[in-house]
Amino acid sequence: MGNTVSCCVSPGGSPKVSRARRQPERPDVYQVEAELYEPDSGPSLQHISDREVPDDLAPESNPSDHPRASTIFLSKSQTDVREKRKSNHINHVSPGQLSKKYSSCSTIFLDDSTVSQPNLKSTIKCVTLAIYYHIKNRDSDRSLDIFDEKLHPLSREEVPEDYCRSDPEHKHIYRFVRTLFSAAQLTAECAIVTLVYLERLLTYAEIDICPSNWKRIVLGAILLASKVWDDQAVWNVDYCQILKDITVEDMNEMERQFLELLQFNINVPASVYAKYYFDLRSLADDNHMNFPLESLSKERAQKLEAISRLCEDKYKDLSKAAMRRSLSADNLVGVRRSNAVLS
Repeated sequence: MGNTVSCCVSPGGSPKVSRARRQPERPDVYQVEAELYEPDSGPSLQHISDREVPDDLAPESNPSDHPRASTIFLSKSQTDVREKRKSNHINHVSPGQLSKKYSSCSTIFLDDSTVSQPNLKSTIKCVTLAIYYHIKNRDSDRSLDIFDEKLHPLSREEVPEDYCRSDPEHKHIYRFVRTLFSAAQLTAECAIVTLVYLERLLTYAEIDICPSNWKRIVLGAILLASKVWDDQAVWNVDYCQILKDITVEDMNEMERQFLELLQFNINVPASVYAKYYFDLRSLADDNHMNFPLESLSKERAQKLEAISRLCEDKYKDLSKAAMRRSLSADNLVGVRRSNAVLS
């Protein structure tokens, strides 16, 4: 009968016995999981944008790729801005006559610079000022031979011996960039993309922009930005006609190495572009470089209304296309619009 007892145990009895024996082990498992996932640590599922970041490049150190990271030029300029404000406060220096115009009930002042269509002259001034702060407040003088102006001169004029020790002034950088943009007929958007590529190069290649290499780094960034952004790109031989003394082979080699240092990452997301645009506006305000303001006339108001209607028509077309593709409830939310009244 002993065998009968051992053989006649119900099929569900064996799992119950085994589960009863494992019960003391469960609290240890839960305790380990509780230690690994504390309530303060947040969800364990990582965002896709965080997973795409390389392990050796944190988001906060790569502003040219991630919209949440602060731009390098704006952080480098804050040191000088704080010193100027402190000096003015100590010396009781008055700001003088206010040059900035403010809107009133009867007059509205607007500048002609937007994210999609920035003002060319003001944007180039801001971009060159950002480059100036990069050079002035650099951490060291790390560089590469391909960008060294002594090894690869841009003109036949002899490079002075102290070329690597004297920082260029803002007006010299502006004159150099303005000449290239005027001769190649580049747009203001290209200037912003140029700054994005410049900071991406400094981050990826771990170099500094300094007096010995700033011209060739800026030239390489402009060359690449003009080919990526503009529909009718300027050829390398065209830059040789602008700078006269540089060879096509040198331009090709600099472009090739520039791309390799960028790891062929020439993508500029719209969020990153917008971040650089508004940070440049902040840089202009900190340095009293106000964008040109004009009163809103009837002609300008009609022009703005025409642009608004054009964007509205594009939005309607996109909404109709989205409704045809999907019947999601998200597309059923309408947008209330009011017509502008011009006196």
